[in-house]
Amino acid sequence: MPESITITDNRTGDAIEIPILNDGISATEWSKLLPGIWFYDPGFMATAACESAISLLDGDVGILRYRGYPIEQLAENSTFLEVAYLLLHGELPNESEFEAWQLDITYHTFIHENVRKRFLEGFHYDAHPMGMLVSAVAALSTFYLDAKEIFNRDSRQKQITRLIAKMPTLAAAAHRFSVGMPFVYPDNSLDFASNFLSMMWKVAEPRFEADPVLVHALDVLFILHADHEQNCSTTAMRVVGSSHADPYSATAAAAAALYGPRHGGANEQVIKMLMEIGHIDNVPAFIEEVKGGGGRLQGFGHRVYKSYDPRATIIKRTADEVFGVTGKNPLLDIALKLEEIALQDEYFLSRKLYPNVDFYSGLIYQAMGFPLEMFPVLFAIPRTVGWLAHWQEMLDQDSKIARPRQLYIGPDARDYVPIAGR
Repeated sequence: MPESITITDNRTGDAIEIPILNDGISATEWSKLLPGIWFYDPGFMATAACESAISLLDGDVGILRYRGYPIEQLAENSTFLEVAYLLLHGELPNESEFEAWQLDITYHTFIHENVRKRFLEGFHYDAHPMGMLVSAVAALSTFYLDAKEIFNRDSRQKQITRLIAKMPTLAAAAHRFSVGMPFVYPDNSLDFASNFLSMMWKVAEPRFEADPVLVHALDVLFILHADHEQNCSTTAMRVVGSSHADPYSATAAAAAALYGPRHGGANEQVIKMLMEIGHIDNVPAFIEEVKGGGGRLQGFGHRVYKSYDPRATIIKRTADEVFGVTGKNPLLDIALKLEEIALQDEYFLSRKLYPNVDFYSGLIYQAMGFPLEMFPVLFAIPRTVGWLAHWQEMLDQDSKIARPRQLYIGPDARDYVPIAGR
């Protein structure tokens, strides 16, 4: 017999039994007993707005799985493009499937010349790369008119491939423009991560050769950031997508949500915090300031995780590999001391404040030479896969258009008074 709850309306004595399915109860069933009474849940802290088979996040025990596969196994053994295929198709590809997938992505990396020459180059010289990326992704919908055919599966797959392939090209182009460097065309003889690094850093050499350790690190970071259940930007993707907007417009909306410092800019905040601390000797005083309410320990704690973020363990190991190539980030000693003190302090342990993925990812990106303003852009490249997986799943489920309710707290009905009488 399935588990259930019984809800009783104490005003009338009426009651209804609602089954618990997949750790949730149906709001539709709730409304049968209490029509017009809404759950008040700011920030959707306790509301499931959809059913999804893409990723599982259990924050109480620190579990993250993509399509059932533990994130630790994927980061250790897989590649970003293989994980992208998994998220979109539900299964890991065989050799022929992966070869075809990799080929499709590789040969859709180029962007229309008008996107670069007439659109990207039209931004102000000091435009933020993430603002440029959001706008450029939205603009792609005007270049691919078949994108509106969202229920044509061939067209849909084409737009998915285009978006995943072109996102690194747009990201690198935004950076190069922001620092006054010429655009670098994709090199389709390179793998996904190497191609992106080439477009970022190539100057005059015939072929850019990225350090394999840094390429692997970037690929791991892309895997860790590919999806994370119903976060702010994924929710934005689903909400906009539920109106049956084309995938470029929906992805632009998701990227705009990611632009915010509470979401895609979190690792940037970690770097700024470490720079403000300035020296390892200042860490104890900073910790006491945080405990006294005078600051915030950036990169610790998570909206969902109430134990150690599994991605943070992986990324800390990746950081050691990167620093072996680039040299140690001077902020690392401060970060390690912060982690050491916080993980032994009852103040942070009782509040379940453990390091999250943002605590070390910013240090890695900075060591690799990425400027702070590129951090949310680097987040958007892999998360595009997760956004598109959710968009595709939402369409296949024939989801209703998003339309939450509200609790009205404004004035009661009142009569209009002409301006002379106010």
